[in-house]
Amino acid sequence: MTKVVNIHASCIRLARAAAAFGAPRSAGVLLLGDSGSGKSDLALRLIGRGAELVADDRTELHVERRQLIARAPSRLAGYIELRGLGIIELPHAGSVGIALVVDLAGKVKRLPARRFYTPPRALALPGSARPVMFALSAFDGSAPDKIIAAVAALHHKAWRDAVKSN
Repeated sequence: MTKVVNIHASCIRLARAAAAFGAPRSAGVLLLGDSGSGKSDLALRLIGRGAELVADDRTELHVERRQLIARAPSRLAGYIELRGLGIIELPHAGSVGIALVVDLAGKVKRLPARRFYTPPRALALPGSARPVMFALSAFDGSAPDKIIAAVAALHHKAWRDAVKSN
């Protein structure tokens, strides 16, 4: 039986939004952060660019064929909370493989070292299969485009780590 862990996160599948930078349409992005950090706001802006909602605020994770998979808890599937408007229903994807994790509560650095997401201990995900994770401010205007560009760069092996100067 597959172990499933429920975490405080939102998730999208890039879908049509991927085209802008040549990212895979099937790529999932997990958005981590405290309440009020902008998870739903950023997910909504990505959806406005053609992404699909997978989960808002609560996300179930499990490992399938050495990949981290995300889906919405069944009672929350298709719903997103839009601060100031309430909860609305949107078309949604059932599940998605996670290509990138974005930490909305972390410190944003100009040229960060590459880090990898470590899922909750209950999930056995091999280190080599852990998705890349970086910190971002959800409310930056370019945040959705940075996410799509990052997924594309990872997919095309065009991600370059910062070069340290002497």
